[in-house]
Parts: sequence; C-alpha cells; structure tokens
Amino acid sequence: MQKKTLYLAGKITGDPFYRSKFYEAQKKLEDGGFIVVNPALLPSEGFTWEAYMRMSGAMLTECAEICFLPDWKESKGAKYEFGEAIAQNKPFFFFEDWEVKQNAEK
Repeated sequence: MQKKTLYLAGKITGDPFYRSKFYEAQKKLEDGGFIVVNPALLPSEGFTWEAYMRMSGAMLTECAEICFLPDWKESKGAKYEFGEAIAQNKPFFFFEDWEVKQNAEK
C-alpha cells in the first residue's frame, strides 16, 4: 500500500509546547503509515505570521490529506487551513478520532 502524504494542522502561535505536541502526533501518524509534513519544523522566528501561512499553505496544498490536532479551533491559522481543506476538496480527519480508531484496532 502506498503511503499518503499528510499535512498536520494545529495551534502553534501562543503554545510554548507546540513543537513537542506536533512531534508526538507526527510519530504516531508515521507509525500509522503516513508521510507527515509538519509545519512546526519551520523556524520559530524570523518571518511574519502571513509568511508562515504562505509557507504552510504551500505545504498543505502538496499533501493528499490533512490531520487536525485537538486544539485546531483555538488557532486562527488552523481555522484558515480548515477552510483551505474544504476549498481544495481535500480529505481531512481529526487526530483524536484517528487515535481512538487506531487503539480500537489493536
């Protein structure tokens, strides 16, 4: 089975622990068979919010699916990315639902 590329969306701005949160989710999703594109790996400073959104948007566009972390609704950027998922007719799912399903299959 070919692995799908997956963009990981969630709250970054204002979350001092965003890197570890994204990393933990990335590892679980990779173990689940995805190729994960993680925007939390971008430098934490040096760009405007708008520039980060342009970079993240390009990453999102190139991925086959999108996964939203539990706190995505607290993020202006992730809510925008949700709109992009709808506009691009891109499949998406929510990390907590996926994790429950994974645990049920074990």
